[in-house]
Amino acid sequence: PMSTPLQNRVLPTGQIVALPQRGLYMGNRGGRIHRPDRTLGTSRWKTRQWIICVLQFKDWHRKVMGDGYTELFFLDEVTALAAGHRPCFECQYKRAMAYAHAFPSPGRSRAPLMDKRLHAERRGPRDTAPARDLPDGSMVLKDNAPWAKKDGQLHRWTADGYDARKPLPDGPLTVLTPASTRAALAGGYAPDWHPSAA
Repeated sequence: PMSTPLQNRVLPTGQIVALPQRGLYMGNRGGRIHRPDRTLGTSRWKTRQWIICVLQFKDWHRKVMGDGYTELFFLDEVTALAAGHRPCFECQYKRAMAYAHAFPSPGRSRAPLMDKRLHAERRGPRDTAPARDLPDGSMVLKDNAPWAKKDGQLHRWTADGYDARKPLPDGPLTVLTPASTRAALAGGYAPDWHPSAA
């Protein structure tokens, strides 16, 4: 029989749900938020350090939801960024440096500064803006579903990939991607998309 999926899949809204699909990236929220039976407790983060990691790094092998931090999974980097995460400086050093250089702050952004600002944005009210004013790689809510902006269109997010496209609508939409990450996208940071968006 198929085993029940663990509650470790992150939606663009930041919610953590149980889905069988794994996605292209993993990450964590600064530590362990699961119980010994591999279910989540009430907390959804441990520290402000919400990171995006590659699925394979060196020869490291982990037991998912074992003794260490709680492994979380994302469809792609665009999803993880929308949920409020940033690239990891250990397993994604080059991408993390590119993100830090594009992050809106004086000089080269350090991880604690970025984490502090992103955490404030995650906990505050969501912005609204017309899709045309957002950089590619931003995610919005439309008709209660997440959509990502790419090449002048909105692409509908699903757990399996992007499955529909539509022209950019007029009028403000609720924006999922935090403001600082949108500024990094506008500043040239190029996120990794799921192949279905091509």
